Amino acid sequence: MYFMANLTAKSIVPFIPSGKQEGDFETAIQFYQEVGFTVKSQSDGFAVLIKDESKFFLQKYPKEWIQGNLMMVLEVENLDDWWAMLSSLELEKKYKGVKLTAPQTYPWGVREAHLLDVCGVFWHIS
Repeated sequence: MYFMANLTAKSIVPFIPSGKQEGDFETAIQFYQEVGFTVKSQSDGFAVLIKDESKFFLQKYPKEWIQGNLMMVLEVENLDDWWAMLSSLELEKKYKGVKLTAPQTYPWGVREAHLLDVCGVFWHIS
């Protein structure tokens, strides 16, 4: 059966749990603001974070099965500028569990830096 329809997808917006410890939600908001996201709206246990045309939902919800297993790709216009900014913030000293890996080209042909954030999310910044 053929029919005319507009099936254009506009975006995918993930939900990221902030952690199970008291204060994890507030720490996550502070972390994401430091790396350049803005809080568009916030309630007691939910925040919308944006950076240019990208956004995600941060929730005060301890989903252990997803923490340490979630990966995000953040495509940026200038990876070198992002790396300079991220590495200058000394995030690994300020936040427990945060790790940064310098940009490199991987066998699949993509040049990217890696960031393990305070929520256990593994970011591929390319």
